[in-house]
Amino acid sequence: MAVTGVESDTIKPLFTEGPSTSVRFVLLVVMSLALMMTDYRLGLLDPIRQTVSALAHPIRLIAELPSQLVASADQQLASRRELIAENERLRNRQQVVEARLQRLDALEVENIRLRSLLDSSYDLEQPVLIAELVAVDLDPFSHVIEIDKGLNAGVEVGQAVIDGDGVIGQVDHVSPFSATVRLISDPGHAIPIQVNRNGLRSVALGTGRTDVLNIESLPNNADIKVNDLLVTSGLGGRFPAGYPVGSVSAINPDPGAPFASIDVAPHGALGRIQEVLLIQRETSPPPTTEANADE
Repeated sequence: MAVTGVESDTIKPLFTEGPSTSVRFVLLVVMSLALMMTDYRLGLLDPIRQTVSALAHPIRLIAELPSQLVASADQQLASRRELIAENERLRNRQQVVEARLQRLDALEVENIRLRSLLDSSYDLEQPVLIAELVAVDLDPFSHVIEIDKGLNAGVEVGQAVIDGDGVIGQVDHVSPFSATVRLISDPGHAIPIQVNRNGLRSVALGTGRTDVLNIESLPNNADIKVNDLLVTSGLGGRFPAGYPVGSVSAINPDPGAPFASIDVAPHGALGRIQEVLLIQRETSPPPTTEANADE
């Protein structure tokens, strides 16, 4: 049977409509406020909150792990950079300090050397002039050095040169601001000497070695012994008498020859020269008027 339009209008729905959306929202707000007040006063939701917090803690740790790793890596890198920079600063500072210490050591050695030169000059009768080494001739057959004093300082050719221990050589060439000194070890150099013990005279020749001179003009039976001190004899007018030259280190007599070969160890530091003393020559006083009148 067909249902008519009147009958369809009289049929009621099985479920009636609920409250409106606004009413539901108000009810939810009221319930939320009631729960909040109840939880605030009675703490009824603390167990639930703690359980949820415990369950969420591992998730929170996992979520924070990347940021913590990045922060830790940045901190380690920053610390490493700071350590590298600090090590570099300390290394540079150490180098500066070591350089200063080396300079202080060099100055101390130089002061000792200069003091030795000055102390030796107190015993000299002639005035002296201190000069420093400028250059060394590397030719093994020519033992020549250059000093920083020349004509402007009163240096003359032939002027004797010594150090704090003994005779070094003599001025060979002079320029306005420097001079060339030929050492007594030069193969072409000869220096008149005498044995300080008995006054026996001879000539010491350069051998081309800074550690030995040679005497070839004394007979085999000459009164000379090992360790005898040899000093300048004053003959020739170049070297004033009495300055130490060296000591006899070996005597080699030759029965088949009239003369012995005698080795002499120089006292002067020929291979370690830094500063030298130039002995200024005494100038003879000018003749008096009476002497001129007598002439």
